[in-house]
Amino acid sequence: MKNLLLTKGFFPESLLRPTVNYILQTQLPNGCIPWFTGGKADPWDHIEAAMGLTIGGELAAARRAYQWLAQEQLEDGSWWANYLGDEAVDKDHRETNFIAYIATGIWHYYLVTEDLNVLREFFPSVKKAIEFVLRYQAPTGEIYWAVAEDGSAKKDALVTASSSIYKSLECAILIAQTLGEDSAHWYKAYQHLGNTLRHHPECFDRTWEPKTRFSMDWFYPILTGIAQGKSAQQRIDSKWHTFVEPNIGCRCVSDEPWVTVAESCELTLALLAAGEHAKAVNLFSWLFQFMDADGGYWTGYNFRDDVIWPREKTTWTTGAILLAADALTEHTGASRLFIQSALIAESAVDDTDQSLHAKTEH
Repeated sequence: MKNLLLTKGFFPESLLRPTVNYILQTQLPNGCIPWFTGGKADPWDHIEAAMGLTIGGELAAARRAYQWLAQEQLEDGSWWANYLGDEAVDKDHRETNFIAYIATGIWHYYLVTEDLNVLREFFPSVKKAIEFVLRYQAPTGEIYWAVAEDGSAKKDALVTASSSIYKSLECAILIAQTLGEDSAHWYKAYQHLGNTLRHHPECFDRTWEPKTRFSMDWFYPILTGIAQGKSAQQRIDSKWHTFVEPNIGCRCVSDEPWVTVAESCELTLALLAAGEHAKAVNLFSWLFQFMDADGGYWTGYNFRDDVIWPREKTTWTTGAILLAADALTEHTGASRLFIQSALIAESAVDDTDQSLHAKTEH
């Protein structure tokens, strides 16, 4: 397939209909969306796929996905890391960014549908999830990446995970504001987290090797509104040639010849957020070579060995394709969710801030 250049107002409905159907056909009767048929599900990737269904107009299926989450939510507001069928697995930990992401999914659904009833229906689940996550915010502002089965924090933090939580906090605050609910302490936590991500890189990767070899560590602060304007563009330029393989996509890690479609989609969104529209259009156009006949997208490609790896087509990858296509074409009311922050934090980054940029040079 030739590269497909997407432009505003021209969502490729017929081309992406099989992609929407791929998620729809993988969804279980209970609403859960596993990675692929017979595979596991996790809360974050389940929500990514549900957002794809929403963009594709499969609103009832997307709502069932969120209802499954609400039903599986533990009393303390969390979810386990993974599920298989109707059973939770990997009960040794719960990841905070997985838990917070329900706010992003529900706000996304509302932006597409303007259905206040959905906000009202799921606000209790969102509130419980956000309150759980904020219990694990460190005094220095970062949010610990995971919680053990006994409720104790795994006391280190990831730039990517905390950046994702930052976006989820934004969405939770917007939900609360729309419903007239108090969110003052959420906003305070949001500001604290943003300030730490921008100015205190020493609060992350304290007990393990820095994650700077991962492309998400590079672009997630842009995708989630931490770095904006000139700072975002400098961050893109600093590692563009490290991570981007021309005519193929974005590497998952800098030292392996492995491009992943989901990371390439998320980088597309980050490029749009940074004002790099031409780069976003070109990068996304390379990804259609990884679409299979059934509309699903292969997770990754090893360009050194010229082999698809792993041999799996994940629903969250197809969800990411739909999110990027929506942003490029402005197809739905949620098209700017990941490319423009709707809250103005008092500590918002300006063009002179170099702390995040400096970390990328390590």
